[in-house]
Amino acid sequence: MADGAAVRVKVITTPTDFNDLGRLEGPEAVRLAAAAAQPVAPASLCPDATLSDLDTWGHPPVIALDIGDLLAREFPAKDLLLTPWLRRQDLAMVHAWRGVGKTYFALGVAYAVAGGGSFLGWEAPRARKVLYLDGEMPGAAIKERLAAIVEGAAEEHEPPEGCFRIVTPDAQAVPIPDLSTARGQEALAAVIGDAELIVVDNLSAWARSGVENEGESWLPIAGWALRMRREGRAVLFVHHAGKNGAQRGTSRREDLLDVVLKLKHPGDYQAEEGARFEIHFEKARTLFGEAVRSIEATLTPDETGNPVWTHRWAEGATAARVIQLKRDGLSAAEIATELGVNRSTVYRALKKAEAEETLTTDGEHG
Repeated sequence: MADGAAVRVKVITTPTDFNDLGRLEGPEAVRLAAAAAQPVAPASLCPDATLSDLDTWGHPPVIALDIGDLLAREFPAKDLLLTPWLRRQDLAMVHAWRGVGKTYFALGVAYAVAGGGSFLGWEAPRARKVLYLDGEMPGAAIKERLAAIVEGAAEEHEPPEGCFRIVTPDAQAVPIPDLSTARGQEALAAVIGDAELIVVDNLSAWARSGVENEGESWLPIAGWALRMRREGRAVLFVHHAGKNGAQRGTSRREDLLDVVLKLKHPGDYQAEEGARFEIHFEKARTLFGEAVRSIEATLTPDETGNPVWTHRWAEGATAARVIQLKRDGLSAAEIATELGVNRSTVYRALKKAEAEETLTTDGEHG
């Protein structure tokens, strides 16, 4: 500091917190003030609660039901949003390596649910209110993709007004909220409204606090997701896959999820094919049999140039490619390498084809 410079000192004469009170009036004044303090109901957590409704920590008392009361109690039905795998109050995740088609998939699911339509053979019984949280795509890109979906969809399944709302970064005056913070969750609460399905695309963009590989970093998001479930909403998280093909970060995320889907390119995928991927159910609590069979989906232009989805069972698609490569003269080992599958998969497909007389042993048509 230069010699002779004036120094301004703020003199506190009225205490604003316990530290000020201690300096001005001593420790006994602090003790008396703390003893007289009353708990305050946290408005953001329980806005209708009174002090008598809360325990000593400001939390509503935990309720335990007798088994008879539980069995007699009516809970809202977990009716289907998208048959057969997405239901009311479900917490789900779809993950994939970058560029596979996660956003194409999530937008297809959201549009079908919002309009009571269909997607990849899955049916939405009726239109539901959807909130799509886009975290990283440019506004022009998300607009282009949605315009293509609308153009290719049946007119009768266009979402009614107010049934499909989108939060996208380019429409905001400030950066999007951080869902892993209380302030971020409160900011989003203002737009969630009566949404029955919330799509979080993607998790890394909307949860930016903490260290992704630590299980504790997931806890604030888990708490938010469970609150959405308690309010009767379903949540679909879109997430990146790691180098090992599993969802990136802690596996702790999957503990509370009802459904986990993995998207991946088929073994013979070529970059010029665009959106073509297999959908695998890695977790499905209440599904079995054909409901969890893997699907291969492809987005291709129709005769008018509009992009449309086609789909088939993934194992059938693999078998068809095995047969074609065998007809082209490749050995079983070469086919396995070409498709990125085990040799046993190739042998099973060839054996089945020979039994059905669709392929002879020398590779010619049966």
